[in-house]
Amino acid sequence: MSVLMSLAMFPTNTTGSKSKEVSEILNIIKDSGLKYQLTSMCTIVEAETLKELLDLVNLCYLKLEKLGYDRVYAVVNFDIRTNGENRIESKISSVEKHIGIVSK
Repeated sequence: MSVLMSLAMFPTNTTGSKSKEVSEILNIIKDSGLKYQLTSMCTIVEAETLKELLDLVNLCYLKLEKLGYDRVYAVVNFDIRTNGENRIESKISSVEKHIGIVSK
């Protein structure tokens, strides 16, 4: 099984840039050992099971809670497929076969 998750999470009770808080979440994702890709709007993570990603979302939230944030905004999307692997890259390659290299 291959599960892709798009995650955007940050506290809403701060002003200005959220890069410090996003960095805290990205450290949790990095430490998970799962394959991930940071984008300007979210972080994409790939795992073998949905449970792995749900547990990861919870760890990210708990980190922000531990840091004292009392309101958190999160958007999570899943693409769950019973077969496949390395879909973070293969989905892009599939499109590039039709139109050439896309900007990165």
